[in-house]
Amino acid sequence: MATFRTIDDLDVSGKRVLLRVDFNVPMKDGVVTDATRIERSLPTVRDLIDRGAKVILIAHLGRPKGKKNLDFTLKPVAEKTGELLGKPVAFAPDCIGPEAAAVVNAMKPGDVAMLENVRFYAEEEKNDAEFARKLAELGDCLVSDAFSCAHRAHASVEALARIIPSAAGRLMQAELEALEGALGTPVHPVAALVGGAKISTKLDVLGNLVERVDELIVGGAMANTFLAAKGVDVGKSLCEHDMADNARAIMAKADAAGCAIVLPTDVVVASEFKEGAAATAVDVANVPDDKMILDVGAKSVDDLKGRLAGYKTLLWNGPLGAFEVTPFDVGTNAVAQEAARLTKAGKLMSVAGGGDTVAALAHAGVGDEFSYVSTAGGAFLEWMEGKTLPGVAVLRQ
Repeated sequence: MATFRTIDDLDVSGKRVLLRVDFNVPMKDGVVTDATRIERSLPTVRDLIDRGAKVILIAHLGRPKGKKNLDFTLKPVAEKTGELLGKPVAFAPDCIGPEAAAVVNAMKPGDVAMLENVRFYAEEEKNDAEFARKLAELGDCLVSDAFSCAHRAHASVEALARIIPSAAGRLMQAELEALEGALGTPVHPVAALVGGAKISTKLDVLGNLVERVDELIVGGAMANTFLAAKGVDVGKSLCEHDMADNARAIMAKADAAGCAIVLPTDVVVASEFKEGAAATAVDVANVPDDKMILDVGAKSVDDLKGRLAGYKTLLWNGPLGAFEVTPFDVGTNAVAQEAARLTKAGKLMSVAGGGDTVAALAHAGVGDEFSYVSTAGGAFLEWMEGKTLPGVAVLRQ
């Protein structure tokens, strides 16, 4: 049973439903260039329409710094939403006050409208209660569908949910259920694969995970720092040598928690980081002084594939190598494809998230084949750190 309220807990028929979405989409010359974020919230919009709600979309776009700046208007986003939805989306040239009220008051059940960028007011990012009250005047309840904004205590995310009845939308619900399944109450054995460039940016993530998972697989340049901390010479590889003590502390914490840290046993090295560079595989103990580690080797890939077969739950954040450039995408591709195969076979629950992760899985051709892939970025990382997300806490039962 969900520990947070959902749309199913609200009577929305004939009601004005404020739907907080993350439609902070890429734009060029006033045109939406990637509508993925809009598409992900459409099931919630359609669900509310089918229930006879008046759906009022609340969102932000860019960083207008608390001032009305039409470079950041949501009008083109409203038009794109209407196009994808197959029905008109009315646009209010303000998010509070008489202009917004006029648009909302003209709505009938099943209609959809979008308010102007809430970040045109500095009070939004200050989580100002009075600004939230003005937003609340436009709706009878709030449905939150913006997990990617949930780590921000902003007025339309947190304060508003304290004023009117609130619940999670379908996208937020799917995200929270996936995350709960991956780290809250996972089926063991559970593993986390964490890659990327620097451990300095993921110290809190690693520190939290070693107490929650059975195995922690470290990849990417982060693995170089762990290897160096164990006395391995990593040559010219990207490595945070000044973080060696931190790496050793994480390894000690993992040992105390009974969590195994899995590092590469062989690696792919090259003299330069460029497309098609000459690359060779060596054991980690034999990295030449003049070369850099850019991917995990075949033995490490085989080891990880074998480990995947024994897991029930996998949390994935970050690539195993420099996947953007061939031939250094081999390791990430192979392990991601095996995780996807086990997921499709019903043998593994796989949850992935973070910007590089989404790109890496798409590159491997398995972007849609994990149990759940989060596009939330910062909110996903803060959740992995074990932090309380303000926009989720207010939806708890």
